[in-house]
Amino acid sequence: MRSYFYAIGLGSNRRHGRHGSPASVVRAAIAALDRCDIRVTAVSPVITTPALGPAGRSFANAAVMVETCLDPPILLDRIKAIEAAFGRRRGRRWGPRVIDLDILLWSEGAYRGGRRLSVPHRCVQLRDFVLKPLVALAADWRVGPGALTVRHARRRLIRRAG
Repeated sequence: MRSYFYAIGLGSNRRHGRHGSPASVVRAAIAALDRCDIRVTAVSPVITTPALGPAGRSFANAAVMVETCLDPPILLDRIKAIEAAFGRRRGRRWGPRVIDLDILLWSEGAYRGGRRLSVPHRCVQLRDFVLKPLVALAADWRVGPGALTVRHARRRLIRRAG
Protein backbone atom coordinates (compact mmCIF):
# COMPACT_ATOMS: atom_id res chain seq x y z
CA MET A 1 0.00 0.00 0.00
CA ARG A 2 1.29 3.45 -0.92
CA SER A 3 2.20 5.97 1.79
CA TYR A 4 1.55 9.68 1.58
CA PHE A 5 2.93 12.53 3.65
CA TYR A 6 0.79 15.43 4.80
CA ALA A 7 1.39 18.65 6.71
CA ILE A 8 -1.44 19.32 9.14
CA GLY A 9 -1.97 22.61 10.97
CA LEU A 10 -3.40 22.69 14.50
CA GLY A 11 -4.81 25.57 16.51
CA SER A 12 -6.69 26.14 19.76
CA ASN A 13 -7.74 29.16 21.81
CA ARG A 14 -10.09 27.59 24.35
CA ARG A 15 -9.37 25.54 27.44
CA HIS A 16 -10.54 21.95 27.47
CA GLY A 17 -11.92 20.29 30.60
CA ARG A 18 -9.60 17.29 30.35
CA HIS A 19 -6.61 18.63 28.40
CA GLY A 20 -6.30 22.12 29.90
CA SER A 21 -4.72 25.13 28.19
CA PRO A 22 -4.85 25.70 24.41
CA ALA A 23 -1.19 24.59 24.08
CA SER A 24 -2.02 21.39 25.97
CA VAL A 25 -5.06 20.85 23.73
CA VAL A 26 -2.80 21.11 20.66
CA ARG A 27 -0.38 18.55 22.13
CA ALA A 28 -3.29 16.20 22.98
CA ALA A 29 -4.64 16.54 19.42
CA ILE A 30 -1.20 15.62 18.07
CA ALA A 31 -1.27 12.48 20.22
CA ALA A 32 -4.78 11.71 18.94
CA LEU A 33 -3.53 11.96 15.34
CA ASP A 34 -0.73 9.49 16.00
CA ARG A 35 -2.93 6.39 16.03
CA CYS A 36 -3.66 3.36 13.87
CA ASP A 37 -3.00 4.22 10.25
CA ILE A 38 -1.67 7.77 10.80
CA ARG A 39 1.90 8.17 12.01
CA VAL A 40 3.19 11.56 13.17
CA THR A 41 6.73 11.91 11.83
CA ALA A 42 7.61 15.47 12.90
CA VAL A 43 6.15 18.14 15.20
CA SER A 44 6.81 21.88 15.14
CA PRO A 45 7.09 23.95 18.28
CA VAL A 46 3.75 25.23 19.62
CA ILE A 47 3.60 29.00 19.12
CA THR A 48 1.25 31.64 20.53
CA THR A 49 -0.36 33.97 18.00
CA PRO A 50 -2.89 36.80 18.30
CA ALA A 51 -6.47 35.99 17.37
CA LEU A 52 -7.87 37.08 14.01
CA GLY A 53 -11.38 38.51 13.90
CA PRO A 54 -13.81 37.91 16.76
CA ALA A 55 -12.00 34.88 18.24
CA GLY A 56 -10.91 36.92 21.26
CA ARG A 57 -8.11 35.02 22.98
CA SER A 58 -4.71 34.23 21.49
CA PHE A 59 -4.19 30.90 19.76
CA ALA A 60 -1.74 28.10 20.31
CA ASN A 61 -0.66 26.93 16.85
CA ALA A 62 1.54 24.11 15.56
CA ALA A 63 2.07 21.92 12.53
CA VAL A 64 2.82 18.23 12.16
CA MET A 65 3.98 15.97 9.38
CA VAL A 66 2.17 12.66 9.15
CA GLU A 67 2.59 9.52 7.08
CA THR A 68 -0.47 7.52 6.10
CA CYS A 69 -1.97 5.47 3.31
CA LEU A 70 -5.20 7.52 3.52
CA ASP A 71 -6.36 9.63 0.58
CA PRO A 72 -7.11 13.31 1.33
CA PRO A 73 -10.92 12.96 1.80
CA ILE A 74 -10.51 10.02 4.20
CA LEU A 75 -7.82 11.86 6.18
CA LEU A 76 -10.12 14.90 6.34
CA ASP A 77 -12.89 12.71 7.80
CA ARG A 78 -10.43 11.41 10.42
CA ILE A 79 -9.27 14.84 11.52
CA LYS A 80 -12.86 16.13 11.66
CA ALA A 81 -13.70 13.15 13.91
CA ILE A 82 -10.81 14.16 16.19
CA GLU A 83 -12.15 17.72 16.31
CA ALA A 84 -15.59 16.40 17.27
CA ALA A 85 -14.10 14.13 19.94
CA PHE A 86 -12.44 17.21 21.47
CA GLY A 87 -15.79 19.01 21.54
CA ARG A 88 -15.37 21.19 18.47
CA ARG A 89 -18.67 22.63 17.33
CA ARG A 90 -19.15 24.36 14.05
CA GLY A 91 -19.88 28.01 14.68
CA ARG A 92 -19.11 31.40 13.39
CA ARG A 93 -16.14 31.89 11.15
CA TRP A 94 -13.04 33.13 12.96
CA GLY A 95 -14.68 32.36 16.32
CA PRO A 96 -13.10 30.72 19.35
CA ARG A 97 -12.47 27.00 19.06
CA VAL A 98 -11.23 24.20 21.24
CA ILE A 99 -9.30 22.65 18.33
CA ASP A 100 -8.92 23.22 14.61
CA LEU A 101 -7.11 20.75 12.35
CA ASP A 102 -6.43 21.52 8.70
CA ILE A 103 -4.69 19.61 5.92
CA LEU A 104 -2.16 22.13 4.65
CA LEU A 105 0.03 20.23 2.17
CA TRP A 106 0.20 16.80 0.58
CA SER A 107 3.24 14.97 -0.82
CA GLU A 108 1.34 14.36 -4.06
CA GLY A 109 0.84 18.10 -4.70
CA ALA A 110 -2.60 19.54 -5.31
CA TYR A 111 -5.95 17.99 -4.51
CA ARG A 112 -9.33 19.54 -5.29
CA GLY A 113 -12.37 18.08 -3.57
CA GLY A 114 -14.81 20.92 -4.10
CA ARG A 115 -15.55 23.42 -1.33
CA ARG A 116 -14.92 20.79 1.34
CA LEU A 117 -11.23 20.18 0.67
CA SER A 118 -8.48 21.93 -1.22
CA VAL A 119 -4.81 21.01 -0.83
CA PRO A 120 -2.68 23.08 -0.53
CA HIS A 121 -5.03 24.78 1.93
CA ARG A 122 -6.56 27.85 0.27
CA CYS A 123 -5.09 30.29 2.80
CA VAL A 124 -1.74 28.71 3.67
CA GLN A 125 0.24 31.52 2.00
CA LEU A 126 -1.75 34.24 3.77
CA ARG A 127 -1.34 33.15 7.39
CA ASP A 128 1.90 33.50 9.31
CA PHE A 129 0.45 31.41 12.15
CA VAL A 130 0.41 28.56 9.63
CA LEU A 131 3.66 29.29 7.81
CA LYS A 132 5.81 29.89 10.90
CA PRO A 133 5.38 26.40 12.39
CA LEU A 134 5.28 24.85 8.92
CA VAL A 135 8.66 26.27 7.92
CA ALA A 136 10.21 24.27 10.77
CA LEU A 137 8.97 21.02 9.17
CA ALA A 138 8.58 21.52 5.45
CA ALA A 139 10.51 24.65 4.43
CA ASP A 140 11.17 23.36 0.90
CA TRP A 141 7.69 21.98 0.16
CA ARG A 142 5.84 23.82 -2.60
CA VAL A 143 2.72 25.84 -1.83
CA GLY A 144 0.11 27.55 -3.95
CA PRO A 145 0.26 29.31 -7.29
CA GLY A 146 3.73 29.90 -8.63
CA ALA A 147 4.99 26.90 -6.65
CA LEU A 148 6.70 28.97 -3.96
CA THR A 149 8.32 27.02 -1.17
CA VAL A 150 6.98 27.38 2.36
CA ARG A 151 10.12 29.35 3.24
CA HIS A 152 9.65 31.78 0.34
CA ALA A 153 5.94 32.18 1.02
CA ARG A 154 6.68 33.15 4.64
CA ARG A 155 9.40 35.62 3.60
CA ARG A 156 7.02 37.21 1.10
CA LEU A 157 4.24 37.44 3.68
CA ILE A 158 6.56 39.06 6.26
CA ARG A 159 7.82 41.54 3.65
CA ARG A 160 4.26 42.57 2.74
CA ALA A 161 3.31 42.98 6.40
CA GLY A 162 6.40 45.06 7.21
